[in-house]
Amino acid sequence: MNALPLLAGALDGVRILDMTSVLMGPYATQILADFGADVIKIESPAGDTTRQIPPRRNAGMGYVFLHLNRNKRSLVLDLKQPAALDALLKLAATADLLVYNVRPKAMARLGLSHERLAAINPRLTTVSLVGFGQDGPYAARPAYEDLIQGLIALPAMLVDAGSETPHFVPLSISDRAVGLNAAIAMVSALYRRERSGRGQEIQIPMLETMAQFTLGEHMGGLTFDPPLGPPGYARTLNKERRPFATRDGHICVIVYTDKHWRAFLDLIGEPDRMRKDPRLANIGARTEHAGVAYALIGEALKQRSTAEWIEALGKADIPAAPLNTLASLVEDPHLAAAGFFQINEHPSEGRIREMSVPSKWSESPPTLRRPAPRLGEHSLELLREAGVSEENIEQMLASRATLAA
Repeated sequence: MNALPLLAGALDGVRILDMTSVLMGPYATQILADFGADVIKIESPAGDTTRQIPPRRNAGMGYVFLHLNRNKRSLVLDLKQPAALDALLKLAATADLLVYNVRPKAMARLGLSHERLAAINPRLTTVSLVGFGQDGPYAARPAYEDLIQGLIALPAMLVDAGSETPHFVPLSISDRAVGLNAAIAMVSALYRRERSGRGQEIQIPMLETMAQFTLGEHMGGLTFDPPLGPPGYARTLNKERRPFATRDGHICVIVYTDKHWRAFLDLIGEPDRMRKDPRLANIGARTEHAGVAYALIGEALKQRSTAEWIEALGKADIPAAPLNTLASLVEDPHLAAAGFFQINEHPSEGRIREMSVPSKWSESPPTLRRPAPRLGEHSLELLREAGVSEENIEQMLASRATLAA
């Protein structure tokens, strides 16, 4: 095998047909696109829903879409029309992965079952992102972030941790966590295919993935049969676990290990009785009696300013950080020094702030090669790559089986 150029992405040469929309699937495929894969975003004539989420400068180019679809090419196909379906099948013959987030039965009705695609391209892996495993009673139900958060008990845990009412975490944590799992699965499938020569069919359900994500931390006593106690990790569910008030704001502090605890007691001049309190004697005892420990920390931190505590805790080697807002996070000095944000010129949207890929690579660094595409921006070039004739392309444009930006 010829050596790749030094700056070629790790997934250079991999082609992915991305039939996903909204957040989970596009997040997964953008990760692989950043690593060099050629991701072809298959969109309906209406386009991805996130294209319309404001703020935006132009219709179809909402900010959420911009942050989920860079390094991709957009191809519009109305798959209910035979010519569009035929074009997709031609592309599938050249692809390594096809990922979708409609129900598998709907894909089969379109004529895009794994069996049909594998007959065209035995090396193709199909990846189905579903709400629920297809063997359970929830199989046919729709799945959205809020529903999954409710099913995995996040709002209930927030009440356990001190919230007055159940509420959702203000982040699409399920979509993004399952998207990460999907990206790992796709890369693993490519590695397996290189050894076996054959693709396969993969199904990634949101509920089961997030149940594992949650219960890995909160199974607690239910880990054992018979149970040794209730579910839940006492430290993270404790009502006192939160940013601590200082004299002029808030601070995040982790007094976690026994070394941290001794250093903190030294720092605040705490009397010997606290060192001898059996509830605070070691990390196990402090986990069981987290409220006692958090209360002591909270009272002490009220006595100085945030800046004073950051300096003092840093000298004592106790982990601490100021409490950012969303606005101050964008201005965080570490992110600035690390080059996390880039101001790039988008061909249609003007100057936009983009986030760099966080990981650093010595030989095949991820790159921002393409801005997020306009709807159908690459339709013509991709149809030509698939071998569709100019006459048929004109017919597809006329029937709106495809659109070109």
